[in-house]
Amino acid sequence: MLRAFARLTIAVGLLTGGWAGFHASSQASALQGTFISVGGQTLVPYGWVDFCARYAGECDGGPMQPLDINATPKALKLIDKINGWVNSNITAKSDLEQWGSVDRWDYPTNGFGDCEDYVLLKRKMLIEEGFPRQALLVTVVKDEQGEGHAVLTVKTSKGEFVLDNLNDDVKRWDRTPYRFVKRQSQQDPRIWVNIGAPTSAPQMVSR
Repeated sequence: MLRAFARLTIAVGLLTGGWAGFHASSQASALQGTFISVGGQTLVPYGWVDFCARYAGECDGGPMQPLDINATPKALKLIDKINGWVNSNITAKSDLEQWGSVDRWDYPTNGFGDCEDYVLLKRKMLIEEGFPRQALLVTVVKDEQGEGHAVLTVKTSKGEFVLDNLNDDVKRWDRTPYRFVKRQSQQDPRIWVNIGAPTSAPQMVSR
């Protein structure tokens, strides 16, 4: 039901002009984007392991050739619309309030979720629109207070951008306030890799 409503809302937005597409700051950034330097394999977040056990088909596929999204105006507009739709239609609610668990990753099918749930829905909707899953990478960061947070990194031909439930702007990864810790490998969604200098990973992501 949520998916069907999302498709209708986005389709109407595309026909009527909806949002303006990538926000002005993102349009400028897209012309001079940068790429994240990733390191070696690291521990997979427990929430992702548990999610894959419950949604096996979402994590299958094995090794794949890395693919980036061709950053055409049409592609960037659709990414922006999906990011905005999810942020506007899902209400923030902690895992403890919703599930009685400190960290459960799931689709927010009831309209409620926290950061990783927003990420999972955006990833699913973008894949269903034809974007390669290798370019849609679940990413763990630390916020300004050093707390764990999850965002979706979108790897394009013009750089890497972040979809964040705390900000409706689609931003260059290096223009966010976050310390990037680790993310999915482009080659295999079950493998995660370090980002930047080694740092302790947060025990949970909960914003």
